[in-house]
Amino acid sequence: MARFRDRIAHAWNAFVFQDQNPGKLPAAADVGVSYTHRPDRIRYRFGNDKTIVTSIYTRMSIDVAAVPIKHVRVDENNQYQSTIASGLNDCITVQANVDQSGRQFIQDAVQTLFDEGVIAILPVDTTANPISTGGYDVNSMRVGRITQWFPQHVRIRAYNELIGTHQEVVMPKSMVAIVENPLYAVMNETNSTLQRLLRKLGFLDAVDEQSASGNLDLIIQLPYVIKTETRRAEAKKRLTEIEAQLKGSQYGIAYTDGTEKITQLNRPAENNLMGQIEYLTNMLYGQLGITDAVMNGTADEPTMINYYNRSIEPVLAAIADAMKRSFLTKTARTQGQSIVYIRNPFLLVPVKDLAEIADKMRRNEVLTANDMRAIIGFPPTSDPNANKLQNPNIPVAYSTPPANGVALSRPMLPPKTSDQQVPAIPAGLVNKAQLAITQGVKSQNGST
Repeated sequence: MARFRDRIAHAWNAFVFQDQNPGKLPAAADVGVSYTHRPDRIRYRFGNDKTIVTSIYTRMSIDVAAVPIKHVRVDENNQYQSTIASGLNDCITVQANVDQSGRQFIQDAVQTLFDEGVIAILPVDTTANPISTGGYDVNSMRVGRITQWFPQHVRIRAYNELIGTHQEVVMPKSMVAIVENPLYAVMNETNSTLQRLLRKLGFLDAVDEQSASGNLDLIIQLPYVIKTETRRAEAKKRLTEIEAQLKGSQYGIAYTDGTEKITQLNRPAENNLMGQIEYLTNMLYGQLGITDAVMNGTADEPTMINYYNRSIEPVLAAIADAMKRSFLTKTARTQGQSIVYIRNPFLLVPVKDLAEIADKMRRNEVLTANDMRAIIGFPPTSDPNANKLQNPNIPVAYSTPPANGVALSRPMLPPKTSDQQVPAIPAGLVNKAQLAITQGVKSQNGST
């Protein structure tokens, strides 16, 4: 009863609190500028938001953001040891800024990277002044567009959450992570496959808009020569009559004289635009390592592995390398700190094959039982053997010193303890055994 009373006493409701305490929460006019849409959301350049390029950017950015990027500690062989609890790791895994989570930030970075060709990851809030010292930690970061290049500096346009608008700032190149699109020659170059496809799609849209404009574009050939003012007035009158017939008819039907001839100009023109667009689309998919099955989600495991290796991995490597080069000093890298991306290899494995893989991983002492339970999504078990790397199909061998330096390959019996009593062997059996051994040795000597 006391717990229920405490819960009622400390309960809080946003609407009730604002009604009872109108001055405690700030009014809408006191919190800054406002927008009807999210101001920090990425806006594609003109033309890219109206084509199939948007779907490609979105699909690839989602797949890149699905692979975790972490601030970790590695050994001398660059093997992953542990995750470092730092502000930089929180930015790329939990919350990059007040508006974006870590995954949203990576997706925003990839979409801007594909659209611009090169981006800058700007550290907004740090624990120390990055200009005077290299030993600082990053507390928040933003994706910026580079608007101007200098020998040692860049001008970056990024969203300033303090004032609620985009703002330009000049920063040293060593303080920001400059990421260039590894597929720049395919996606962002002037005469690249993607840009050629965009131009062709623009032409096709212009033709479609012209065809769907609602104009009939008719030429009416009258049965008399129009050279005088009287004939022109008659022609205009005839034109007005046909327009009235088409406009007043339910289905847009008009009648003409048998001697009049009508020619329509906006007939569907036979061109090869659609064939060129299909050719460029297939070429772009091939150069990016994407297939139709990847886009609609029906690709098999080999196709997805090829897609991840050819398309997703280079983008992940570019982002991780840029952040490691800019946000980790040489001393930190010498101490084993690094920025790595770790993809879960079991995401593409069907459920029917997961049991067999789990059995092989445990038998070869690669993963423990709790590791496999975490991959499946089950909580860990409290069994102490579930955290041991051992083959469950082989009994555990007891630790005994090898005989004559040769290790035994089969499990040994448990060692004898002090409280165990070994039964005594009768003296007669011992003498008989010795006699049998002596006779056997003599018989062997006599035969040889």
